[in-house]
Amino acid sequence: MKKLILAIDAGTTGSRVLAFNKNGKIKASAYYEIPQIYPKPAWVEHNPYDLFDTVKKALNDVIEKVGILNIDSIGITNQRETTVLWHKKTGQPVHNAIVWQCRRTTSLCQKLKPYAQIIKEKTGLFLDPYFSASKIQWILENTPNLKAEIKKGNILFGTVDTWLLWNLTGGKAHKSEPSNASRTMLYNIHKNAFDPELLKIFNIPSNILPEIQESASFFGMLDKKLFGQEIPITGILGDQQASLFGQGSLWKKNIIKNTYGTGLFLMATTKNKTNLSQNLITTIAWQIKGKLTYALEGSVFTGGAAIQWLRDGLKIIKNAQETEKLARSLDSNEGVYFIPALSGLGAPYWDPEARGLFTGLTRATTPRHFARAALEAICYQTKDLVNEFNLSLNSSVKTLRADGGASNNNFLMQFQADILNLPVERPKITETTAFGAAAIAGLTSGFWDKNSFLKIIEIEKTFQPHLAESLRQKYYQTYQKALKKCLS
Repeated sequence: MKKLILAIDAGTTGSRVLAFNKNGKIKASAYYEIPQIYPKPAWVEHNPYDLFDTVKKALNDVIEKVGILNIDSIGITNQRETTVLWHKKTGQPVHNAIVWQCRRTTSLCQKLKPYAQIIKEKTGLFLDPYFSASKIQWILENTPNLKAEIKKGNILFGTVDTWLLWNLTGGKAHKSEPSNASRTMLYNIHKNAFDPELLKIFNIPSNILPEIQESASFFGMLDKKLFGQEIPITGILGDQQASLFGQGSLWKKNIIKNTYGTGLFLMATTKNKTNLSQNLITTIAWQIKGKLTYALEGSVFTGGAAIQWLRDGLKIIKNAQETEKLARSLDSNEGVYFIPALSGLGAPYWDPEARGLFTGLTRATTPRHFARAALEAICYQTKDLVNEFNLSLNSSVKTLRADGGASNNNFLMQFQADILNLPVERPKITETTAFGAAAIAGLTSGFWDKNSFLKIIEIEKTFQPHLAESLRQKYYQTYQKALKKCLS
């Protein structure tokens, strides 16, 4: 009997593969970092081969540990708006992948401002470089001879799920599903289809687009040439939808989660209704058994990426874990605040021209202050989003469910509870994004049913707020003053 589900979690900074058993326990895992490419300020790229090769290496490591015959099926979750175009016959990318964080298409989006309302109404998205459409257009306009190849039917587009699926199936499947398609800014979330008017606005040909099928469905078989055995791929979800799914929100009510990853992503389902919020994204959560579920999302571009910048850019820490000790070594932030607009600002401000800012620096400022300010900034940005959710949902958030790698930082979680004045719950499975991919694949294949899946989801720790109201107000108001200085 097959005993394990594999989850491919293709993130922004690295690719991870995990093997889950029926009790939700991780039996094996492997991780490889993805090299980040910064051709110009605020430009971010990946080599598409790195995206696939890191997944392939991680798959190989896990399969060697657990045995390929013990694998029931595979689920995929991925960084979303990142854009790849490649040649159908050779499999060769026509350009580096343009990452969701990249701001190179800011001026292109500004030229399309007359269409902003149409885009919002059809897609639930804001006209912003964050999404795939302007990235595709930029590649089309800046790659020699590409349009001629498109006319011949030789070029394919995909978000990262599609690029990985195409390679994993040996080029047999050029497919995606609604949670990823709804992030392209070419997808009509009401009709559940790519929209001809949007394609015309961005001047993008339809013949490069992937086939869309349900999130919980059979996408193809892992190519036997890769590891000597075929394995069915039975579920795909964009990373934030996967973490929401992994929290059990297909069946549980009123779950609002925040994933503390490279960015910060607050999300809650709105069931079968599209709630077009003024400052939040409306998106498709998933499609299962013919039924679409929608969600509201607040996307912050720089969350954990700020910690990575302290490590790789400023080189004041050696690893992310150091930040908790450094932050705890101070009794307060001592007036040092950080606005981490390293890739502009996302929700609720949507300012691509904003740039990062430290305030309150003195001769006494040390790496401890930078570390604490970066962690606190994650919490303040989350509070901005919670405030927006309270307005958009016409109800108050009662509890926040946390997941993602940074949620293991106890200082971060406690300060988050303090600044929100809300309980923050951390589940036992903090790799909820990967678990969500495993869950949708396992529910599709029959590995889990509803009851056995829901039994797995447990809370490991709840952080209760303790900060005095006067300090809570002081901290947040000072952050907001700093924020105003960085808005363009």
